[in-house]
Amino acid sequence: MSTATTASGRITPASPDRPGPRLDWRIRFAALSLIWGFSFLLIKVGTEGYAPFQVTLGRLVFGAAVLAAAMAVRRERLPRGARTWGHLTVAAFLLNALPFSLFAYAELTIPSTLAGICNATSPLWGMALSLVALSEDRPTRVRVAGLGLGFLGVLTVLGAWQGFHGLDATGTALALLASLSYPVGWIYVRRTLAGTGGSHLSMTGAQLLLATVQLAVVTPLFTSLPTRVSVVPLLAIAALGALGTGVAVLLQYGLVAEVGPTTAQMVTYFIPVIATAAGVALLGESLTWSTPVGAVIVLTGAALTQVRPKPRRAPQT
Repeated sequence: MSTATTASGRITPASPDRPGPRLDWRIRFAALSLIWGFSFLLIKVGTEGYAPFQVTLGRLVFGAAVLAAAMAVRRERLPRGARTWGHLTVAAFLLNALPFSLFAYAELTIPSTLAGICNATSPLWGMALSLVALSEDRPTRVRVAGLGLGFLGVLTVLGAWQGFHGLDATGTALALLASLSYPVGWIYVRRTLAGTGGSHLSMTGAQLLLATVQLAVVTPLFTSLPTRVSVVPLLAIAALGALGTGVAVLLQYGLVAEVGPTTAQMVTYFIPVIATAAGVALLGESLTWSTPVGAVIVLTGAALTQVRPKPRRAPQT
């Protein structure tokens, strides 16, 4: 992706981070993979005690709190300008409020393993949309082949040859729609917020703040206060927000700044593997042969869609 967006669909640094001591990038890469891989398990546990909108609101509250603390430590200010805030409002909806809510609703009826694999289709949706929306993003045979292969993998995961037997169509559709929301948001950000001059921390902090406000308005309209406090689901929501949204964003941008977006976005290919292992081992979710095989096909196709043609060398005179 460009310097405006990354694989997770959030705004990348418009200005460099302040230097400081850091763990080796491989350790941070592994930590980010684990955090995002376990996020789908945490969503599933959270929805066992709270409504999906409440899970999403809690996730955003804890995530925004982490970024607010980071901004205070680094003495960062929120971005300025009505135009910037207007675009950030749309970005917050497309990249946070909408997909987070859709995944929470999806996991009411589908296993966390399937939700994690659906999330891996984001690069496929992204390439398909970029061919239409971004004139500079031209297709190649390899990328088109990757797109076709990726969606073949989706059909394998869903068991298309069995008529999608035993599959909850609504939950699966919600998870795929959530995955589609990310690249729609990436393209919007790329068109409207690239080069605004704000730091990645202030821009992302504002984005999460706006998403929190959006869910704070919506949640009371569609849910009622829980009759009791479910401790384990609440802890899952807190971890989902503080780690899966707040700390993960900080880790991601540090990786992008240090090793570049191409290497950093490879975390996408580890997420469904970890999500599947966590769902099977810790939640006892069932696993048929088509799930891991289809996931491998999806990830292979997604990787091919990210292959960029080598620039042609200018003829020597």
